[in-house]
Amino acid sequence: MAQKILYLVSEDWYFVSHRLPMARAARAAGFEVHVATRIAGHAAAIEREGFILHPLGWRRGSLDPWHLLSAVREVRRLYRRVRPDLVHHVALMPAVIGSLAALRLPIVCLNAMAGLGYAFTTRTPKALLLRAVIEPMLHQLFGRARAFVLVQNPDDRAAIQSLGVSGDKITLIAGSGVDIDTLTPLPEPPPPVVAGFVGRLLTDKGVPTLVEAHALLARRGRAVALLIAGEPDPANPASIPQATIAEWKRRPGLTLLGQVDDIGAFWARAHIAVLPSLREGLPLSLLEAAACARPIVATDVPGCREIARNDVNALLVPPNDAAALADAIDRLAGDAELRRRFGAAGRRIVEDEFSHMRIGQQVVALYRRLLSQGPGAGQLLQPPGPPG
Repeated sequence: MAQKILYLVSEDWYFVSHRLPMARAARAAGFEVHVATRIAGHAAAIEREGFILHPLGWRRGSLDPWHLLSAVREVRRLYRRVRPDLVHHVALMPAVIGSLAALRLPIVCLNAMAGLGYAFTTRTPKALLLRAVIEPMLHQLFGRARAFVLVQNPDDRAAIQSLGVSGDKITLIAGSGVDIDTLTPLPEPPPPVVAGFVGRLLTDKGVPTLVEAHALLARRGRAVALLIAGEPDPANPASIPQATIAEWKRRPGLTLLGQVDDIGAFWARAHIAVLPSLREGLPLSLLEAAACARPIVATDVPGCREIARNDVNALLVPPNDAAALADAIDRLAGDAELRRRFGAAGRRIVEDEFSHMRIGQQVVALYRRLLSQGPGAGQLLQPPGPPG
């Protein structure tokens, strides 16, 4: 009988956009794949893959203790019914809820930190309070015998170890991978130069800094257009208010597209990929841009610098620095040869290190190791680092 892998994910759209490659790799390796998530329009896409879907009633972003307790009970009932061999908890709150639900059940828990989220990237009183509650909880839950942690970059690995989690329980695998056969190098569109951003409209993603940088370029007389793909995320405290977005829509040279499904078509319209985030796990938007041979401007922060390598395929700038961001965009906008060189280098990096086939093999190897060896099986497994 096939062993069961169950993915616990907050939202169905996030599973489809960020976790399909590893779930497909698990299916191809002979695992029976289950997906438990809140349904918001992507049920058919998940079921077409042959995965067994379990709709959940939880609300992401709610910190109400009764709601969290209800979510734990719902997930625990699911675990008792499905009896998965391994549960792959995707992101912070599913890791907390799923780990609580799995207490005293014979299940291997793989807690995937897709970045450390709002509580660790923001310094507001609410975020600091949330972090003070979550950190000791993570220490206890991740320290259990059948619990392991999956991270996407060395900084997050160090952060998890700082909670008192043993290093031999932490595995580093660089994301979920990119389909390099579908996303291929694209020719540049005609001028004017377009800078493109893909992601949720959050302050943590640096979107206000990007809009400010674009305004600076306009005041300098630089004809650089800005194309933004993504929606606000009301469940996240860092979400951009609708009133701010409405004001941005009135700015010349700035186009907000909302949610974009065809990412290849988006990068066909842009010359430069920009992500001024405060912290990432491993940004899929930059991996996809690099696969399409787009040069990158990003912040020199954890996650971004795993794919955006300064003076190789990218220009890195400090976070929350609109002037430095504008200067980097301006430099690439004015140098077509540099864009070509960076784009080609980015494509090579994705092919060598981040293809969905490569990452899928690493994930399946990890599943098998954890299931066969039990406690202490989570040895470090990481792709080659940046060159030289």
